[in-house]
Order: sequence, then C-alpha cells, then structure tokens
Amino acid sequence: MANEEDDPILQEIDVFLARSLLEKLYLFQYPIRPASMTYDDVTHLSAKIKPKQQKVELEMAIDTLNPNYCRSKGEQIALNVDGTCTDETSTYSSKLMDKQTFCSSQAASNVSRYAAAVYKKGELHLTPLHGILQLRPSFTYLDKADAKHREREAANEGGDSSQDEAEDDVKQITVRFSRPETEQARQRRVQSYEFLQKRQAEEHWVHLHYYGLKDSRSEHERQYLFSQGHGLAENTELIKSPSEYLMMLMPPSVEEENDKPVAPSNVLSMAQLRTLPLADQIKILMKNVKVMPFANLMSLLGSGTDSTAVLRCIQQVAMLVQGNWVVKSDVLYPKDSSSPHSGVPAEVLCRGRDFVMWKFTQDRWVVRKEVAAVTKLCPEDVKDFLEHMSVARINKGWEFMLPYDEDFVKKHPDIVQRQHMLWMGIQAKLEKVYSLLKEHLTPKKQEAQSAHPLVVSGEQRVNMAKAKVKQNYGQLEKEIQKQKAEMKSSDSSGKMDVSNIRIKEEPVSDEEPMDTSAYEGMNNGVVNGLHTEEDSTDSLNGHLPGGCIDRVAQELKAFVSSTFKKQFVLTLSELKRLFNLHLASLPPGHTLFSGISDKMLQDMVLDTGCKQILVPFPPQTAASPDELKVYALWEAGDTYDQHRQVLLEIFSKNYRVRRNVIQSQLSQECGEDLNKQEVDRVLKDCCVSYGGMWYLKGTVQS
Repeated sequence: MANEEDDPILQEIDVFLARSLLEKLYLFQYPIRPASMTYDDVTHLSAKIKPKQQKVELEMAIDTLNPNYCRSKGEQIALNVDGTCTDETSTYSSKLMDKQTFCSSQAASNVSRYAAAVYKKGELHLTPLHGILQLRPSFTYLDKADAKHREREAANEGGDSSQDEAEDDVKQITVRFSRPETEQARQRRVQSYEFLQKRQAEEHWVHLHYYGLKDSRSEHERQYLFSQGHGLAENTELIKSPSEYLMMLMPPSVEEENDKPVAPSNVLSMAQLRTLPLADQIKILMKNVKVMPFANLMSLLGSGTDSTAVLRCIQQVAMLVQGNWVVKSDVLYPKDSSSPHSGVPAEVLCRGRDFVMWKFTQDRWVVRKEVAAVTKLCPEDVKDFLEHMSVARINKGWEFMLPYDEDFVKKHPDIVQRQHMLWMGIQAKLEKVYSLLKEHLTPKKQEAQSAHPLVVSGEQRVNMAKAKVKQNYGQLEKEIQKQKAEMKSSDSSGKMDVSNIRIKEEPVSDEEPMDTSAYEGMNNGVVNGLHTEEDSTDSLNGHLPGGCIDRVAQELKAFVSSTFKKQFVLTLSELKRLFNLHLASLPPGHTLFSGISDKMLQDMVLDTGCKQILVPFPPQTAASPDELKVYALWEAGDTYDQHRQVLLEIFSKNYRVRRNVIQSQLSQECGEDLNKQEVDRVLKDCCVSYGGMWYLKGTVQS
C-alpha cells in the first residue's frame, strides 16, 4: 500500500478497439537510406501482394542524381541484366539501374499480440495487426544476369558434349499411362516441397497503389484507425476484470509447435540432424549430397563420432566408387516411386543407375549415349543418373566428380575388398539383365591408363619400366654385338691395347652391394643396371669403351645433385628407390645401366657436398640398415644454409624434437628472431611432423 501511495495515478486514458481495418492492416519494415530520409522522400514505383502467403514485393526508385550514386556501375549492372537490346521485358528500361526491389518475409509467425495504436484527445485507439512483414533487398536481377551469361556461353560453345550432338534431332518419346494414385502416395505428393512451391506459385499477385503520407486518400484511410463508435456495446472485448485483462496482456508462455519455422521436407538443419540416430544422419546426408569422401562425412558428423560405427552404417546406404561413397539407388528411388520424366518404376531406375555406378568403378569417364543404349531409358533419366555423380566435359563425356581417394583405400583394405565383392555380384546381375557384351565389360585402353593415376606405387612403376626394357632387350643385344664386332675389327693387327680396359671393383666384405632382391623374380635380363645374361658379361663387367666411366660418374653426380636440391634430406633406402625410378625412365643402353653399387652411390653423395647425419634412433627400432643411413645437403647456396645446418645438428643429438625447441635453438644460434614463415620454410625442407613432434625426413617409425 505504501508503494501505491508513492506512485500516484496521473491520468486515466480510455482505450478503444477499432475494427474497420481488421484483417487488413499490415506493418511493413524496410530500410531507407540515408537515415535522414523520410517516407515522403521515397518514390514508390509499384507494389504487389499475395494475401494468402502474406508475401509483398515493393519497387522503389533510386536517386541516380545523388553524388554517392556510381553511374558507371549502374550502367554495367543494367547491361549485364538486359543486354544491349531494350524492350518491354527489360528490367531497366533506362539502361541504368534506377530502381530496387524489396521482397518480404514474416517477422513473426504469431501477430495476435500486436496492434497499431493512435492517441488522440485523451483516447487510445487500437487496431489489431494482420501481419508484420520485413522487406529486404531482392537480388533476382543477379540471377537474370547469370542466366544471360550462361546463354552466351552455351551459344559460344555450340552445344553440349559430343555424345549429345544428335539428341536434338532424334528424341525418344515415352508414352505412359497413369496408375490410380493411392492415398499414401497422394499424401506424400501433397507434403512434398515441389507441390508446396507449385501451390505458392499459382497464387496470383494483387497489384497495389501507393499513396503518399499527405495524400487525401491516405488521410481518408487513416480515419479507419479510430473506433467508429464509442458505445460500450462495440468494445465488449475491453470489459474485463483486472485479472482477466492482465492475463490478456501477459499470457503464460506456452511452447507452440507452429512457432517453429516451417522448412521444406528435404531441408534439415545441422542442429536438428545431430539429434537423430547415427544411421539416420548418414542416410539423410548421403541422400542430399549423393557423393562424398569418407573424411568429409566424418567432419559433418561432428567430433567424437566413432569411425567404426560410421563405416558400419555407411555401407547400408552407399557403395564405394573410386574410394568415395555414392548413395545407393534404392535410397534415392524407393520401392513405390517412379521417374518424374518417363514414369518408369523404381526397380528399372535402380538397375539403370547401378549400371552407371558400376561403369565408374571401371573408368573415370562414361559416355552418355552408351549408357542410354544399354539401359534403354529416356535421356532425362540418364542425365539425372550422371549428374548425381559426375561432371560433363565438352567433347569428352562425363567424368567422375571426385578424385580417387587413395587414403581411404590404403587405410581400409577390408572395406575395399568387401565392396569389390558386392560389385562383382552387381556386375553378374547386370550381365544377365542387359546381356552385356565384352566391350561393355572391358574398359578402354586410354581410359584405363588415366583411370587411377594416383594409385600407381613407385615399385609398380619400376616393374612396368623393367618389363618395357625386357621387350627392347633384343635391340640392346644387337647394339652390344655390333660394338663387339667393331672392337674385334680394331684389334685385327693382333695387338691388344689393355690401357682402356678397366675392371669394376666391387666390395668384398665391408661394403654391401645394392639390394636388388625385390627385382630378382622379374627375370628380365637387367637388375639394377646389371645384365645377368651369360653372353653379355664381357661388355658389362667393366669392359667399357674409353671415357664411359667418366660419363657414368657425370650422370650419377647430376642425378644425386638434382635430387638433394629438391629433397635436402634422404635416407639411403629412399635414395635407392628414387635412383631405380630414374633408371626406369631412361632409354635402353644408357650409360647408367653399366652397374652402380651402394658404395659408388654413397661416395657420390658425399662428393656432392652432402653429409651423413648420425641420427640417434631408438634402441629397439625396426628400421633396415639402409633406413638408418641419413644424408643431408649441407650447403645449397641460399640464405637458409645456416638455419638448416643448425637444424641438422639438433637432429644429430635428438631423434625427435618439439617445434618450440627448434625455434629457440635457431634464434640462439643464428642470432636473430625468426618469424613463423622462415621456421616453416626450414622445417619443410628437412623435416616432417607426426604426433606433435618433428622428425627428419624418412626417420619416422610407425
């Protein structure tokens, strides 16, 4: 009571409820620039509304004479949107962006609590609002400009890919008879996003007339904001007890499901998605994305998700194609569904799409005409299949949209093998259904060569090159026999000049010959540059023409020098592997095929300015002797030589080091504060990071 006495009532105001504009009054909120501009300063060109959807579009004129208006930009936008010609369909008839469109969205789903109030002569008149709409700038003119740009590109390119050249002339026509629609199918159709969009598009626009603030019509309409009668009979809603009136003003908060924004049936937020079971999350993601690498799927599912559980679930809804996961056909085309283009049942669609997926397991490229000829489906259905998992390339065909995921294939060989067995079963089924010929089952040679360029290991490349050398071995033998004949003819006098004959000395006990056991089973006549045929031992056991040894040394030095300038740090094992790859790329009869031992290779490494780094490996290391020998380029002739030398000194005392230790040691020894980029450059040259620690290249033991 004391508080009420301290807060006396100063004035009582009568409140009236106006009904004249009931269910007709909207509140528009839209930006006006500059802030000092009033509603009278704005020129409204046109307005239209869809009452059922409460959707409004409003066009406002732009002041092109304003000094802040960029005329050249306005002309460029108008040119991009309408092109050079102007007609009735042009967006900007003045060849200048002189207007802007605002499109509405609902600010609140429940506006029953809001009203427009007018205070006049001690009376407050309330009119309930039918809607509150926020108008924001619409950029549909940019879509129109993009469409013009695509039309020009299509005209310049002269059509689609080569496989679609004759489709405009001959087009398959499919006649279908609609089946009686079941109640369940009708409900799905009515609730679909496409149906809702169609219904919204069918509602006609109602064009509105804008009247200014001081217009006589506006003055007349404004009178409807006042209650037309002040009798109690017309304002019975306000005859309430204080408690009822307070309840009307402040109703209890009740969560209503209709307050949630209504999204299309195929749209789900990530917050809602993560409330679902893991299997449902993966199914929804794959159904929307259709093709996804496993790493991307794990990132979408959030941290802490068990990869084993994900692998178990993903195999239920997707198939492995080139190391990536592609959603299964029966997920996209349920049992009772049909093609929107041809009316073909889901079973036929699934079979045709499986054929496309299987083709991509064989090749990177697929030809659309070939798919249509085998599956006998209409071009629209085939195009849908291809767009799910590939990209069209002009004059080439359709290429699988993602690169081969070599990391997943290496990490999960059991999954790859299981998926391979599934594809074998699908292939057998497709052979029976489509009566596939041998040409359909065998990938083209040029496509096979470029299908998986990333999965050819170094050893495989060496084996392929060795096989090629074996094929050309006959030509090499002819050249050797020719050299023998020339040497015999030059020694016809009976005197033999032995000054040019040099015997290659191989180590006996203290040095090991280069390991070539990996290639002994090839039996191709050449092992690490040494021929093993008995009839060629004379020419390759050191009996080389004069100056040949010098050429071998020059070639070997060039290889070692260029390799270390690129790698900086190499183990002997890695260096031998790179050398074998280099040999495989050389033509038959090259001087380096005369035979290079481990000792010759290591001596040449030291002669080119490299040093051996005695890395203190762990006592129980499983590394081979060649992996324990680490060599590094000591001087490369650039500004980072000193930094690399300090780094190599650190690793001569430590097997692994943390980054902060390396950075502090570099700053201390070099006498300067190195920035992050410089430290990264030195580490990139010599080291690799694993588990938060830094190791010299090739020394990480898994």
